[in-house]
Amino acid sequence: MIRKEELRFPVEGGIELSAWLFVPEHPTGPLPAITMAHGYAGTKYHRIEPMARAFAEAGFAVLLHDHRSFGDSDGEPRQDVNPWQQISDWRRAISYLQDRPEVDESRIGLWGTSFAGGHALVLGATDRRLKAIVSQVPTIDGHALGLRRVPPEAVANLEALFAADERAQFRGEPPSTQAIVSTDPGTASTYKAPEIVDFYLQPVPDGVWENKVTVRSMRWARMYAPGEYIDRVSPTPLLLIVARDDHTTVTDLALKAYERALQPKHLVMINGGHFDPYLREFDTASKSAIDWFRTHL
Repeated sequence: MIRKEELRFPVEGGIELSAWLFVPEHPTGPLPAITMAHGYAGTKYHRIEPMARAFAEAGFAVLLHDHRSFGDSDGEPRQDVNPWQQISDWRRAISYLQDRPEVDESRIGLWGTSFAGGHALVLGATDRRLKAIVSQVPTIDGHALGLRRVPPEAVANLEALFAADERAQFRGEPPSTQAIVSTDPGTASTYKAPEIVDFYLQPVPDGVWENKVTVRSMRWARMYAPGEYIDRVSPTPLLLIVARDDHTTVTDLALKAYERALQPKHLVMINGGHFDPYLREFDTASKSAIDWFRTHL
């Protein structure tokens, strides 16, 4: 049996993050623990809980939090993705987890997926409290992704959008927003691929998510290159889970980054695309991560 606790913990700026703590019932002593978070503009309700439960059923204490301005966490403006702020907040999550009485503070692992898979590389490289890292279908290089996602003829309009948003904020206006996903060609959105639309528009509780993201989030994402940290994760053990047909964070970028990583490292290739670790390949992705954490925690 697994106990699920809803909780909040403080981070910088008087903000509190919302989290779920999963703990196996009747532990025999302090447990190894895993800290987790969701990807770009999602929430802990977006198919992350099954992975957390799988880890808890394997004997780990698991903390799964919403990034600030998402889900049940505090933070304004809402739906604002600042990768470096998310990383700073995640360090506080690690500290909170270390202070839990159920947890062995010397055995903490971190699991991140997609955009948070990039955060996993940065945190693995810069926070030696972490004893094992799992980075699933990670963002590697926002600039390289942008070159593939945005046609050259559309770049000028995108830069004009960024510039207009910056000037409006200078005048005291709130950051502008646009849709995260839409299948309508006439609606500006970050993503239009059907599998991405389906993932983001899956049913979640009312009031915890909106189909919008700040425009400045898109600029920050295009500037973010967490793959630059991958060779600094060592000597912390790193597991990279890569989908063979990932068109969202892109398979070849992840594989090239893996070649730069130092030992100890391990690569798991799964069938399908970016969202299959949550779906058809869940068993493979979860078992691989559990085996890695069992070995190194």
